[in-house]
Amino acid sequence: MTTPPPAQQLLQAAQQMALAGLNKGSSGNASIRLDDGFLITPSGVPAEQLNTQSMVYMDWTGQAEAGKQPSSEWFFHCDILQARPEVNAVVHCHSMFATTIACMARDVPPFHYMIATVGGDDIRCAPYALFGTQALSDVAVSALQERKACLLAHHGMIALGKNLAQALAIAIEVENLCEQYWRLLQLGEPALLTPEQMREVHRQFKGYGQWGK
Repeated sequence: MTTPPPAQQLLQAAQQMALAGLNKGSSGNASIRLDDGFLITPSGVPAEQLNTQSMVYMDWTGQAEAGKQPSSEWFFHCDILQARPEVNAVVHCHSMFATTIACMARDVPPFHYMIATVGGDDIRCAPYALFGTQALSDVAVSALQERKACLLAHHGMIALGKNLAQALAIAIEVENLCEQYWRLLQLGEPALLTPEQMREVHRQFKGYGQWGK
């Protein structure tokens, strides 16, 4: 099967995020690595109004394609892709439950073994920083160390992948985990898996489907 061009992949990812309920209206954004920079969704355009020509090319210095306005969150897309050579795609969304937990400025602890899908024993929540700033990028890159996803306090979620399909799958899994965690919090603080139990999960995940790759 022929891989679609990057702009087509990005359009499909933005549309899938909307269909999955991860974003509404013009919230959220996504990017894909190119050889000499990256392609990112534009600022303030709802998914249903996007087309392949809407996507904005940026180089590694933050210079955008003439006549186009990239997402205001291009800072963290640029910085994550440069800091993480194994990552080729970044998605950011304001999904309901991830954003709810993020507005509590809480990490998501290992209440369920699927927490391991993000690469560690928890889903970190980065400290609050103003959207569209270098400060937000800095705290996001830190929270994503050895992780494939993080929450952004009072904001939303970032998920990473070797491609857009994996980044989207991780975003959907994080949203599902945040919904489960939110529901558990209605009953009190949940019981947690131990570090040893999580080590066993990580060992089991090696070579296990998309999570082990």
